[in-house]
Amino acid sequence: MNYTQRAIPTALAFVGLGLFLLPSTSLKGAEPRTGSAAMKDWSDDAPGVQRRITVQNLPMPYATASAAKMAKIIKRPDGAWPKVPEGFKVDLFATDLKQPRVIVTAPNGDLFVAESAANRVRVLRDADGDGRPEVNEVFVSGLDKPFGIAFYPVGPNPAYIYIANTGGVVRYPYHSGDVKATGKPEEILTLSAGGLLTGGGHWTRDIAFSKDGTSLFVSIGSHSNVSDDPAEENRARIFQFTPDGRNRRVYAWGIRNPVGLAIDPSTGALWTSVNERDGLGDNLPPDYITRVQPGGFYGWPWYYLGDHQDPRHAGKHPELASKVLTPDVLIAAHSASLDLVFYNGTQFPSRYRGNIFAAEHGSWNRATRTGYKVIMVPIKADGFADGSYEDFMTGFVTGTGQVWGRPVGVTVGRLGELFVTDDGSNSIWRIVHPGP
Repeated sequence: MNYTQRAIPTALAFVGLGLFLLPSTSLKGAEPRTGSAAMKDWSDDAPGVQRRITVQNLPMPYATASAAKMAKIIKRPDGAWPKVPEGFKVDLFATDLKQPRVIVTAPNGDLFVAESAANRVRVLRDADGDGRPEVNEVFVSGLDKPFGIAFYPVGPNPAYIYIANTGGVVRYPYHSGDVKATGKPEEILTLSAGGLLTGGGHWTRDIAFSKDGTSLFVSIGSHSNVSDDPAEENRARIFQFTPDGRNRRVYAWGIRNPVGLAIDPSTGALWTSVNERDGLGDNLPPDYITRVQPGGFYGWPWYYLGDHQDPRHAGKHPELASKVLTPDVLIAAHSASLDLVFYNGTQFPSRYRGNIFAAEHGSWNRATRTGYKVIMVPIKADGFADGSYEDFMTGFVTGTGQVWGRPVGVTVGRLGELFVTDDGSNSIWRIVHPGP
């Protein structure tokens, strides 16, 4: 079934169990919120709100107690609907999925979705663009916590689909339009498998091919929150391989959990979306989105955001302090920044084109909730970020603070729509801009 609701342009919105006020969604030209105003919780979220967090705004470690506030997911209440900027429209594209996570668009426009809890990848096709998938098939099952998906060779005629399980990457033969996997999986590479531990044991593995198709990037998060045990030696890194899984090298390291990977189609630069560590307080350290520097060290577990030393590793590795890179865009701490995509379509207004959309899954290690939304990260003409981000899709938390949706994956459809997976309501949302 397909559902449609237009964005609510006024300052009033019915969400879940009550009526409450929202900031205006028309903030063109407004200055980004900075300092503590940029780090507020879900109740401050609204489409169009801009934020800029800098290292100068960071609190001291343990400025607040570390909290454990898990989100108990409720059924979407009557009247609850995601909010997007005025002029956009949100459709409920697909429902009744099983933990939909990464979503990618095949060269022919089909949507491939990793249903991680079901150990399968699904394919959906909306050939006529009406927001209703005529094809909804399980492409392949029997996987192991699948997450990342990519097509190879890069371009309009791939011969393989690559899928990242938690313990490695496999590929299947693929021809444009296939809705079922053909042939047996070919194991391309193995990785340290993940766990399902609170605050660690990260199991997601994302993958992306370089713009020229010569490199396969693979992300792997830490097994712990902040341990420097030797078991972490091959984790908290982004690896680079040739497409056949050979010639491994560490592309960047000291990245606690680089959940999402994306290639800027204009510059070819690799970007990542990162979950930082827990246990230092409500607003420390921020999650981040950054352009990945080859060979770069991002601090984990000894440092964060430059030479700020984690007090749990006081005095360790002073030789590394000057080498720690500061990420490009800091996101409110514990937002759980997951997947990201560059908007390369033309349906959205020009101010959105070429920018990043990223899913914030939502906090657990914070006294009041952050995340639970999709943000936009502006990218300048030179391919760099300006350090700010903007709320784009909000409304997954009710007026009483209950959570009914958690964004995970984002992709741009063949018509320029934005698709968002939501593993809280086990749905896929479709955002369109109908135009004048």
